[in-house]
Amino acid sequence: MNLAQHIKNWLRPPEKPEHLRRGELGERAAKKYLRKRGLKFLTANFRSARGEIDLIFRDDDCLVFAEVKTRSSEEWTRPAAAVDARKRRLLSQTALDYLKLLKNPQVKIRFDIVEILLADGAVREVRHLPNSFPMEKPYRYG
Repeated sequence: MNLAQHIKNWLRPPEKPEHLRRGELGERAAKKYLRKRGLKFLTANFRSARGEIDLIFRDDDCLVFAEVKTRSSEEWTRPAAAVDARKRRLLSQTALDYLKLLKNPQVKIRFDIVEILLADGAVREVRHLPNSFPMEKPYRYG
């Protein structure tokens, strides 16, 4: 290997771990699915000090905070089951951070879960679970 090839290989970003590639595939599929159903895409991977929201959409007069769960198997449990009380609390807090950035508009909000099931590295099924859970107590909006 000559020096130029060695430098090129050294500068190449490392390959992402499989779970991250699977998650990105799931988020792309969820985004496409929700847009086809008329939701207006706003942003992806919104981060605050308290967490991350995978996708944010507008559905008429409602802001939709979507959590995407991608799995290659349902042998043990549904993907949505991973959105436990701790995760719902973090999503609620992060949604409040997003709303604060927008200067707390008078809008409805909801939390959706989108389950993405894969087979052989490709999307096999998309399940949209609208209004999956309310904002966790003691947090409130509106």
